[in-house]
Amino acid sequence: MNERPVKTEHALEQSAALVADAAERGQRYLRTIDDRDVFPTPAAIAATDALGGAFPDGPSDPHDVLSLLDEYGSPATAATTGGRYFGFVIGGSLPACTGAAVLASAWDQCAGLARVSPIGARLEQIASGWMLDALSLDPNCAVGFTTGATMANLSGVIAARRSLLLAQGWDVDARGMFGAPELRVLVGDEVHISLLKALGLVGFGRERVERIPIDDQGRMRADALPKLDEPALICINAGNVNSGAFDPAGEICAHARASGSWVHVDGAFGLWAAAAPKRAHLAAGCEGADSWSLDAHKWLNVPYDSGVVICRDGDALRTAMRFHAPYIVPDVAPDPADATPEMSRRARGIEVWAALRSLGRSGVADLVERCCVFAKRFADGLAAAGYEILADVELNQVLVSFGADERTSRVIEAIQRDGTCWAGGTTWRGRTAMRIAVSSWSTTPDDVERSLAAMIRIANETD
Repeated sequence: MNERPVKTEHALEQSAALVADAAERGQRYLRTIDDRDVFPTPAAIAATDALGGAFPDGPSDPHDVLSLLDEYGSPATAATTGGRYFGFVIGGSLPACTGAAVLASAWDQCAGLARVSPIGARLEQIASGWMLDALSLDPNCAVGFTTGATMANLSGVIAARRSLLLAQGWDVDARGMFGAPELRVLVGDEVHISLLKALGLVGFGRERVERIPIDDQGRMRADALPKLDEPALICINAGNVNSGAFDPAGEICAHARASGSWVHVDGAFGLWAAAAPKRAHLAAGCEGADSWSLDAHKWLNVPYDSGVVICRDGDALRTAMRFHAPYIVPDVAPDPADATPEMSRRARGIEVWAALRSLGRSGVADLVERCCVFAKRFADGLAAAGYEILADVELNQVLVSFGADERTSRVIEAIQRDGTCWAGGTTWRGRTAMRIAVSSWSTTPDDVERSLAAMIRIANETD
């Protein structure tokens, strides 16, 4: 009676064998990642046509599927988990997180409800407490695990919308936005696109926001904030996506308190500076805000996708995200889905827990500080070679011009084609620039020197 059917036993053995096969292929990929171009060649990308074709008429052997994926997929990946990828503020995946992701895939937990995944809920609870501690935020804040900073921003803005409108007697969850009192929304002139997207999705509009002037480093000017007669939503940066600069959170929060306004901090990568003693002064004042968003797949270096929303008023967040169905019996403690838009989702908190457990307080601080030191080395080396650094380097972001805009664009393209490293282009105060974002645990001094030498060589050779 207790024997498993042969078919089920065979299927489980097959799944276990495939996990072992995938692990072996993953190990080979990681062991050779430093020996390959950071960005795939055109030939490798073109070869992915082998993964397409007509929809197969019948099943394929799972081992053949995995082999095909590895043969044509692995060469076409960008080496973002290696030490020489400096584009888009993308972190690598810490060893403990990679291992945890494999185990979590085998567990296949749906983390929305504690009744569905007790371990998923428990690990998110533990990781939440550790993050609040590391970031010096109120331990009573509500924390939700999202896909990234866009959804984290969306969640924080939704909580703000509910709270600000409720203060004016309007229940937005019940009545919607039709006929709701208008709310002023203030952002800096260097607001990130993910926040604008979030504001648009909740009905505030992307273009009706009031843009506050910035200084030469991209910081919102607190002295340019308008007088607020009624509560408003003020969204600030903790780490400008180009320069890494921080808006003056302390002054802005003080200005907001006088009118009962809500301050939301877009802290995708920069908020992690609060966890590093030598950089924590940059984030000073952020603790006075009402909600925060951050990415764990940036500086905490967990696998994609992983973002976090934090809200001081847990009721505002949880009530805005509430749901009910007769087949769901609520637990005594809040469920993970109570703090995020998603109900059914993977247990991404497992990897966040693994990162925090493996690094500890000193490890998180070292990860942040090491990246900042490397960024300064890039800036100093490029400046010594005669190229212009366009903004102060206080965090992990470097902006460099190689001359006229057209020449800078050519240098960026040549660096990307070379394959030694990868950095992206941007526009800063009307000028074309290359942006170097150092955010991976796997970046070494040798990676920096090798990449720096390639950048200078290519820049010197480019007409």
